[in-house]
Amino acid sequence: MKTLNIGKETILQEAKALKNLAEHLDENFEKAIDILYKTKGRVVLTGIGKSGLICKKIAATLSSTGTPAFFLHPADAAHGDLGMIKGDDTVIAISNSGETAELLNIIPIIKSFGIPIIAITNNPESSLAKLSDVTLLLHVKKEACPLGLAPTTSTTTTLALGDAISVALMKLKKFKSEDFARFHPGGKLGIRLAKVKDIMRKGDSVPIVSPETSLKEIIYEISSKKLGATLVAKNGRLIGIITDGDLRRAFEKQIDFNMKACELMTKNPKTISGEVFAEKAIELMEKYKITVLPVVKNDKKIVGIIHMHDILGRRIS
Repeated sequence: MKTLNIGKETILQEAKALKNLAEHLDENFEKAIDILYKTKGRVVLTGIGKSGLICKKIAATLSSTGTPAFFLHPADAAHGDLGMIKGDDTVIAISNSGETAELLNIIPIIKSFGIPIIAITNNPESSLAKLSDVTLLLHVKKEACPLGLAPTTSTTTTLALGDAISVALMKLKKFKSEDFARFHPGGKLGIRLAKVKDIMRKGDSVPIVSPETSLKEIIYEISSKKLGATLVAKNGRLIGIITDGDLRRAFEKQIDFNMKACELMTKNPKTISGEVFAEKAIELMEKYKITVLPVVKNDKKIVGIIHMHDILGRRIS
């Protein structure tokens, strides 16, 4: 069999398992979500081997979407790390077989703390399922591994179930983009979700001239502020914009050096609010093929200016 066919067959088999999981999701999922939503402490994910790796990913997703969570290794838990668990936490224990010895060694102890335990397993008759308050079944018939041994389909379905839990909690908690940005201040995601007002140039850094400003002063303002443009304002309110492109086109037409800003400017330029995300600013700039956007309030009062490089330089691209 060609390796391409093997790859396709593996993915299709796992996709079929995911569809089967969705079809079998029942009221136990709702019970689990209710427990997790009411949890005042943290969500503790525990499992070993490949399940442990999936636990780490689920814990990371929960934490970044408004549900504090962490991974607890069963072996470490049995040697003192159980002290990390508090009485208002909830535990999600993951084991495909439901008979993982290291996990079963700590579950009775956790249960004695009076802490809710949610099991994710493929075996409804397993010891883990019987010890837990709620059991979420994977309904995996076979692994994609040709030997039926390596965790493949089972880990994929567990990961998907973890995502389903995270998304359900996000919606219940009304988790918004602003919340997501607060937990992701660094990297591409952080800049995409940063507010324009947090990135824009303001105060003396904003190039501004009046409608009566002379050409010489316009050129100086554009050059000194190094944004390739200047805003034209009257009583602090935006009425136009002049870019270096406007100046070049004017010079090509044998410009009148006595011209004023009001004669050179482009009226009603595209603007943006400081309250929207930087991602929106990039979308507008790309759509209209411009590099700067005046930042204004509803009454056209100028509060700042943002240049594409202000965002691209922070790796939004």
